[in-house]
Amino acid sequence: MGRARDRAGLVTLTIPGVLVSMDMSVLYFALPPLSAELRPTATQTLWIMDVYGFLLAGLLVTMGTLGDRIGRRRLLMIGAAAFGAASAVAAYSSSAQELIAARALLGVAGATLAPSTLALIRTMFQDPRRRRTAVGVWAAGFSGGAVIGPVAGGLLLERFWWGSAFLLNVPVMALLLVAAPLLVPEHRDPSPGRFDVVSAGLSLAAVLPVIYGVKLLAEEEPGWGAPAAVLAGLGLGALFVRRQARLAAPMIDLRLFRSRTFTTSLAVNSLTMFAMVGLTLFAAQFLQLVAGLRPLAAALWMLPAILATTAGVAVATLAVRRIRPGTVVTWGLLVAAAGLLMTARVEAVSPPAVLVACVGVMAAGIGMVATLATDLILAGAPPERAGAASALSEAGTEFGGALGIAALGTVGAAVYRSEITAALPGLPQAARETLAGAAAVAGQVSGSLRGPLMEAASAAFVSGLRATSITAAVIMALIAVPAAVLLRHVRADADGPAQQQRRR
Repeated sequence: MGRARDRAGLVTLTIPGVLVSMDMSVLYFALPPLSAELRPTATQTLWIMDVYGFLLAGLLVTMGTLGDRIGRRRLLMIGAAAFGAASAVAAYSSSAQELIAARALLGVAGATLAPSTLALIRTMFQDPRRRRTAVGVWAAGFSGGAVIGPVAGGLLLERFWWGSAFLLNVPVMALLLVAAPLLVPEHRDPSPGRFDVVSAGLSLAAVLPVIYGVKLLAEEEPGWGAPAAVLAGLGLGALFVRRQARLAAPMIDLRLFRSRTFTTSLAVNSLTMFAMVGLTLFAAQFLQLVAGLRPLAAALWMLPAILATTAGVAVATLAVRRIRPGTVVTWGLLVAAAGLLMTARVEAVSPPAVLVACVGVMAAGIGMVATLATDLILAGAPPERAGAASALSEAGTEFGGALGIAALGTVGAAVYRSEITAALPGLPQAARETLAGAAAVAGQVSGSLRGPLMEAASAAFVSGLRATSITAAVIMALIAVPAAVLLRHVRADADGPAQQQRRR
């Protein structure tokens, strides 16, 4: 009966991870109708897409530490209620500014969910193999959520308005509030120490300027503000790290970073999500705006990528019983890089199946990586610090995903803007900034001009897709080298990779 309850509890804890990940990508298919109604600028569009992920990443460490102190289940339930309420606000936003604010509130609420769920899994499943399986299920849900988001958004958009993509969260969070007290045990650090408000502020203040600086690069004339913001964020980050080293009860136990397994796994997790979320945004727009599919059809075309992610998780979970985890992680990164390079061969006239196959290869590789990297991060921390370790894992993942949208989105936007301007000088600003803007402008011009405009815009967009795919592929291939070297000592034994590392 205990194991049956644990399995039900695992399902309960996996669902918030799916929704948190979904909300990073749920607007992909909603972007065209959202842009037509709210008319955001290119910069506002990027803020709508990733302010959620930025605040989520910036507050995860704070919320993970807070959960260790007040109770992880309690924080989970507080976050679930706030997430449901913020989702309703986002659904009925009437301007780009309102939607950005609502997405920011969702990020704050989401930051309470991710570290709580993963930390509770760490304490519920003490046996290494059961824990690894549980983490695999959670990782499949979290990684799959990034792909499920566009599918769910597309299905809802077939019958409802763009805001319905957010309302999906409300009943699910209500169910979580009922199920969690019945199926999930409470857990907290018995001696957590004092909560440091200054550290909480510094952790957020270090993230936001860096992201803001990256986002400024999406503008036609970013000026000196971009590097200044990045440098300010890095400086605040250095102050945060220095403060942690001096505190008796720090938010981040810097001793965790002495383990090359922990540090390498954290970097791998962040960069894989960087590639996956960044490319999925372009894939969703390609299917709808270049291939001309309706939201429902485009959403269904993304389903194979979900299956590929699940297959990657299953392969990694089975392979690590006989093969060293570092080897499996390395092969997963190389598979993801191969899928990204395949994507760079896609043309504007390519059928949807070609793009979906490429994305599926990438998703399978990332599924292989996510399971083992998360387990190596989580199991390497003592149980009483599970919340903080989970927060670091999730902060890296969410920051990577949000940065993927910003950085890869900036690369794609720069290439698109350059090519569309060269092909058709004198276009309205909306058409020069995004493919969705070009589609909106095309709907207002005469038939003789509509075709050439969309042809040039589609070609420019595909050039941006090609540039982002190659950039992400290079990053995956480069991170595979240190992963192979730094994780080679972790053995696949009965106790699991993290326990082996701890004994060493």
